[in-house]
Amino acid sequence: MRYEIDFLNTFDKTFLFWIQNFIRSKLTTLSNRQVSNKDVFQEILQALNKEISTMEELKTLAKKARSIGLIGINTYINPVEKLYYEFIKLGFASMKEIDEEFIIDFLAVHTSSLSDASKKNYRMAIIALFKYIDKQNQDKNENSYVYNIELKNWAGLGGTRGSKLPTFMHDAEIKRFLEALETTPFKPYSLAKNRLLIKIILYTGMRVSEALGIKKKDMYLENTYYVIKISGKGNKQRIAMIHQKYIEKDLNEYQEYQDDSALLFISRTGKCLTQPYVSYIMDKILLQAGIRKDKNGAHMLRHTFATRLYKKNKDLILVQEALGHADLNTSRIYTHFDQDRLKAATSVMDDL
Repeated sequence: MRYEIDFLNTFDKTFLFWIQNFIRSKLTTLSNRQVSNKDVFQEILQALNKEISTMEELKTLAKKARSIGLIGINTYINPVEKLYYEFIKLGFASMKEIDEEFIIDFLAVHTSSLSDASKKNYRMAIIALFKYIDKQNQDKNENSYVYNIELKNWAGLGGTRGSKLPTFMHDAEIKRFLEALETTPFKPYSLAKNRLLIKIILYTGMRVSEALGIKKKDMYLENTYYVIKISGKGNKQRIAMIHQKYIEKDLNEYQEYQDDSALLFISRTGKCLTQPYVSYIMDKILLQAGIRKDKNGAHMLRHTFATRLYKKNKDLILVQEALGHADLNTSRIYTHFDQDRLKAATSVMDDL
């Protein structure tokens, strides 16, 4: 069902109405393979079918959805929440007063201290919100009010300018990290689980979300290698392999604490693990190892794997396949770490 652009009698109620329906649409289109409680998910959707009176109420529902496994919802709720409060302060009387210049001003102020990755998320979320509104509004004459927000002129991101090379660990740091992985204190029922999770990410280069989504039935031993079926971005399937010797001990210990859950990695209470939990593990291990990087999250393990994979094999296609990149150009960043190639540049003046 479509609604007029200024559906309700005040701007704050109307804007909240559109944001509420946008968030609901995202909850039904995000990957649901990690949802741990279908009943709670149904309750959230039912609540979003009714009128939400405050942004705080909507934020609480989004937080609840994230806690049961819809981790991608934060990418959308956080930027649009801040946009909502900013536009309320501006005192708009109609949705038609919103234009791209106001949004660019908002982004300039509220993303100034954020990383390029976070800025991209803000841009993506806001463009998605207004594309949703463009498609869902219609007046009595069946005409739509179209914002056509593209943010092409936003200076916060300018192509690849200012982009940084991926953060990764050098060989000596990897050794220290692995030693710290064995000695970092965790609760007894989490020790083997944490070690297994981190090793799988480091030794295969899979994304954190992919590791958290591994199902027991999709991991099996073949000769001396564990084969893992991965559901990547866009539910694209691929295979990862890890040598038995790296994880056998931790896997056997962890199995003592497992229940009949379909997922390999779960909390003690049977809930799926979250990315903040993995960040907590990484912080403790890196502190134990005495390693500090610009970015200390578990995604650094993926960059570390990819960097070593390219340096050892000089095979960009292999990197693309192992990491599940749709575009070879995404994998090309790891050629920047090829010191053998760069050494050729050191002799360019030798014949003078």
